[in-house]
Amino acid sequence: MGVMNAPGTTQIPVDHVSAAHVAARTARTAATVIGLPGPLPDRAAVVASELASNLDKHAWDGAVYVQPLLLGTGIDVTAVDRGPGMADPDRCLTDGHTTTGTLGVGLGAVRRMATEFVISSAPGDGTLVSARLRAPNDPARARLDLGHFVLPAEGEVRSGDLAAAAETATGEWTLLLADGLGHGAPAADAAAAAEQAFRRDPARPLPVLMSALHTELRHTRGAAVVLARLSSRGVSFCGTGNISGVVLTGTRNHHLLSAPGVVGLRAGRPHQHDVPALPGSTLVLHTDGLDHHWLLGPPAPPHPSAQLVAARLLRDHRVPADDAGVLVARLPESLP
Repeated sequence: MGVMNAPGTTQIPVDHVSAAHVAARTARTAATVIGLPGPLPDRAAVVASELASNLDKHAWDGAVYVQPLLLGTGIDVTAVDRGPGMADPDRCLTDGHTTTGTLGVGLGAVRRMATEFVISSAPGDGTLVSARLRAPNDPARARLDLGHFVLPAEGEVRSGDLAAAAETATGEWTLLLADGLGHGAPAADAAAAAEQAFRRDPARPLPVLMSALHTELRHTRGAAVVLARLSSRGVSFCGTGNISGVVLTGTRNHHLLSAPGVVGLRAGRPHQHDVPALPGSTLVLHTDGLDHHWLLGPPAPPHPSAQLVAARLLRDHRVPADDAGVLVARLPESLP
């Protein structure tokens, strides 16, 4: 059974054929709640059901994730597994392709129904699929490629991790990733307070915005918080607490360092750090619900999908005993 934050990520483990029904119901409800019109909630249900059915029939250790998009009006349905993977994903998108041992049934229909569809697969490496459905004429479409997941620790209903994003009037983007201290409802309340302060004016200079969050969180148990802004100048970053930030250029990993402290409890004067970033670079932010082992290897080449970067990190590096939050932004080829 899936567990949903409001408005976080619902995870549906695919360990039984009935998972397809749970995924369909979850996606239809999520699409209806955010206001997708007409047939889109039913299409979302079909997409989620098809992806879950594929996992049940052809993969192992699979899960479907359903969540609202951070920008615009729409939902993302992501399917993740650990194998067997596909040697030729394009062939598996052909209608009627049902080769045993591959993830191929229904993917062609999913691609047609989705506003945006992306897949990554290789033998032995499993498969990642993201299908998004957006409201017609959604102004956020194709402006900034964002991917994210926010999940509670095992045994918890609400997550203390929270992700948010906003586009400013000048065409820049401000991102928030918060990790409420501890687990459960008090941690989730702290993260929600951070989002509330963030929403009041996300265009403020990052140190000013961080100070506002510190004031807002004084009545909570506090949180680790990272703020980032994407613009033609690159990435600006302001962080307090244990949240990791990295800009991936394909040839180098630029690590973004947060100041020690807890927003709302004890935090020094916030400072902004600026990193020149080439178009197409990828910003990765994640809480300590993901380990850091992925950073030990050589710089990875840029990936064309922010959501699949987030999905791979979650699949391979999640720490189940902690809340998990990951936010990925792929900088456009041209920035304001």
